[in-house]
Amino acid sequence: MTTSATPALSKVLDQIDGLAEANSDVAVQDIIDCLGQHSFASTMLSFSLISASPASGVPGVTAFMALVIFILAMQMVIGRKHLWLPGFVVHRRISADKLGKGVQWLRKPTRFVERCLKERATFMVHRPWLFLPLFLVIALTMVMPFLEFVPMSGSIASAIIALFAAGLLTRDGALVSVTLVLMSLVPFALWWFGLR
Repeated sequence: MTTSATPALSKVLDQIDGLAEANSDVAVQDIIDCLGQHSFASTMLSFSLISASPASGVPGVTAFMALVIFILAMQMVIGRKHLWLPGFVVHRRISADKLGKGVQWLRKPTRFVERCLKERATFMVHRPWLFLPLFLVIALTMVMPFLEFVPMSGSIASAIIALFAAGLLTRDGALVSVTLVLMSLVPFALWWFGLR
């Protein structure tokens, strides 16, 4: 049985867009409540997409989103069933205007990605295979705060994590495998293009 990828990814954007339209600003807790306490993949996807969008142009947003994703990934590694974030994180508020614009900017690339997604190689979205990409996500989030000093690098790292979360959400193990390679190449790409 094949899972339709299109509703899964578009639904995440629709839910975030709905929050942005109904509020002047949006708290992290609002996004979690909207997506559900069990939706680790959806929550990781939403915050990595925000960090990959123009909404991350505000200084500190990339670092903050990296912290959220780090905590999510750690909880997935230990097998926690209910999503938890510390109080200072869930009370952080994001401008609804910037969030809405970021969602609209993401619509086109998301539609492109959705056409490629399908349920396959599902063993990659289960333990123990899932541990490797999760550890790479954790490692990537630990360097993301420093990527704010390298133009576009934070958005690229966030986009790779978003692809991983999309693969996890839609049970596309092939995409998860691709993100494994991409995350492994990030340190070399940073050195080659910006840090050497």
